[in-house]
This record gives sequence, C-alpha cells and structure tokens, in this order.
Amino acid sequence: MTTTYQDQILYDRKCQHLTVFSQCFSPCGNHLVTANNYGTVSVFNLTAALSPSANESHWKPSFSFQVCSGPIYSIVSTELFLICAGTGDIKAYKWTDILKKSCKIAWTLSVPTGKNQFSDPEVNSIVYNTKDNVLYSGCGDNNNYSWDLESGTLKDTFSGHSDYIHCVALFNNSNQFVSSSEDGSVRIWDCRGGREAQHVIEPYKHEECCRPQIGRWVSCVSVDPGDDWLVCGGGVALSTWHLRSLSTTCIYNIGNASPQCLQFHDDLIYCGGTQPKVSHLTMNGEVKTQVPCTPNSVFSLAINTVSENNKVLSVSGSSSQVDIFTNFGYRAFSLQAVP
Repeated sequence: MTTTYQDQILYDRKCQHLTVFSQCFSPCGNHLVTANNYGTVSVFNLTAALSPSANESHWKPSFSFQVCSGPIYSIVSTELFLICAGTGDIKAYKWTDILKKSCKIAWTLSVPTGKNQFSDPEVNSIVYNTKDNVLYSGCGDNNNYSWDLESGTLKDTFSGHSDYIHCVALFNNSNQFVSSSEDGSVRIWDCRGGREAQHVIEPYKHEECCRPQIGRWVSCVSVDPGDDWLVCGGGVALSTWHLRSLSTTCIYNIGNASPQCLQFHDDLIYCGGTQPKVSHLTMNGEVKTQVPCTPNSVFSLAINTVSENNKVLSVSGSSSQVDIFTNFGYRAFSLQAVP
C-alpha cells in the first residue's frame, strides 16, 4: 500500500504526541513489549537490538498490533500470556501467537460497571501473582479487583479509596498487595479476601512529605524484596516507610518533580517522574545519581532480570523513543515505538 504525503504527516504528528505508559519483557527475556496512548502494543527483538552489528533498523518493532482505541496504561507478562489493560476490557494474548506475529485475543476480563457509571472504568495498573495465578487491577472507579486466571472470574473487590487508583504492587513473600490513589492514601490489603484495608498510610498528613503546592496524590508505590520497606510518591514527596511501624524513615530530595514509577533492583531504587531523568536512590535516603533520558516525563521503568545476555534498564514515557540502558548509568540507544 502506497503511503501518501498526508499519511506521513499524520503519522509524524502521532509520533510527536506518543506516550509509552507501560513495558514488560517476554518470559524468555528476549523481547521487550511497550504499550502506548494510541492503544498499540509494539514488540522489540532485544537480542537483535543489542547485537554488536545492530543498526537503526533493529531498533524498530518486529511486530505491532492494536489492542484498543484508547490508551493502554498497564501491561504484564505471565509464562503464557501478555495481559493488557487500560480502556475497555482487560485483554490477553498468547505469547506463542505474538512470537508468530499474530494478535488473536485469547481471553478478556470485564471490570464491573457501577450503577452510576455510563461506561467501564479505566484500568490504571495491573500486577500478576505467579504463586496463586491471580491478577490484581487498580481502577478508575476507586476499586481494586482480583481475578482468578484459572477460571477467568472475578474473585474479590477491595473498596476503600475515595478517588481513582494510580498504582498497585505486590508484596514479595506474603499474601498482601498495596495500592496508591489520587485520594492521597496508600492502602495495604490482604490478598486472601479481606475487603477492608489492613493499614492506611497518608503521606500528605505528614509535614515532611506534604507538598500542598503540588498535590496530595500518590502516583506510584513499591515494596522492597524483603517486604520490610515501602516507597511511594507523587504530589507528595518521595519517601520510604517502615512497614512494621508504618512510620516514614527518609525523604528523597529530587526537587519538585513528581515521581510516577519505581523499581527496586540490587539494593537501589530507580525512580522516574516529571523530569527527563532517572534517579538512582539508596535505601537510606541518598540520591546516588540522576541519569538523563529522552522522555520529559517518565511513566515506566523496566529491568530485564530474566535473560542475563539481555539485561537492560528500559525507560519510557512522553516520547516515541524508548531508552535502553545496558549500563544503568548511561543510555546506550533508543528503540522507536510506533503509534
């Protein structure tokens, strides 16, 4: 099919306004998947992109497909499926199909619609519990949901937030998960069916975390591998909390930026937010370094721990460029996401 001049202009404009909200790696660790505001998923061959002989042609998607007409806010991978969430139903695609460059929907999950809602609530964040084969979703209707992927049914609804949920994260060694919300709270839940939060942290009520000139929302939250510490931030300052005492232990000085994504790795915390930098932080509150990146606003950090040969830090956000860091201290090259 011939591309017209007008088509090229439209494509270029869409690239200028492209935002990559989420990323994940394939089960084998050889592929990076990105999802954007146009509802498109792009699959990159990391092995080819990292080859010594790689050029720009290897930094483009090997395959792309349309999931929905609106944004995709979160994607996760299981051993068998790539799961995509955002507007409309949660959708899953088999990895065996994707690697054959096919995009057939394997199954869907529909978030319940409330009495006063005219459309399905958006799904802002999903996480997958491999131990129990359960998916957790944080949604725009202020609720968290858990889904039994064996039966494809809704297990539980976790209510308590008074505004939409930005982020959900799992504890590593216990039956708990955590969610953060526009309402300014971080809530800790029991995965085994407790429908009320076990604990509530409200950083904006603490003077050291409060930033009223920016806002009180909590856009990102993560728990360390030992389940001893929780890190969160957003409108409130980025802070570490001791989970046994539920007290804050340190505040990170990363300026007026609002954190939007967090990743624990090798005793460090990697943070991205509303500045073109990735902050490397220690658990005792030190800002070790801040590394420049292409996106002016960072929405996703992903570290490939599956494949040692393809171990990279991938950084995405308000740009069609997805930065790849082979040494986490500098950008090696950028992949080109497509609208």
